[in-house]
Amino acid sequence: MAKIERGLAIDICKSIDDKKGKDIVLLDVSNLTAFAEYFVIATGNSKKHTIALADEIEKKLSKNSVFVSHKEGYKEGSWILMDYLDVVVHIFTEEERTFYDIERIWKGAKYVELDIDMES
Repeated sequence: MAKIERGLAIDICKSIDDKKGKDIVLLDVSNLTAFAEYFVIATGNSKKHTIALADEIEKKLSKNSVFVSHKEGYKEGSWILMDYLDVVVHIFTEEERTFYDIERIWKGAKYVELDIDMES
């Protein structure tokens, strides 16, 4: 089943990249927590952009009958959390990402190399 979650996480990263999200990171947190296998972390240029990134993820995944289990921060747009059960997505504005520094908090996680055409 780990392949399914990994594929879902990579699809989410591709959706973010397609919509010009920045600094996309995929963390394997399976050895650190029981509530998720992967974290996807990304940055939007503005609150409107983070909302657009979240919308893009939902739109693309729903075509394959994959729906978000829980979503927080969508109206505010500075930190949107999307829970796809084994994959948790964090979409930040630059300021919020720097402030919360999720990668530092989960420093024991394994970084997954992404093989997608990401533009900086």
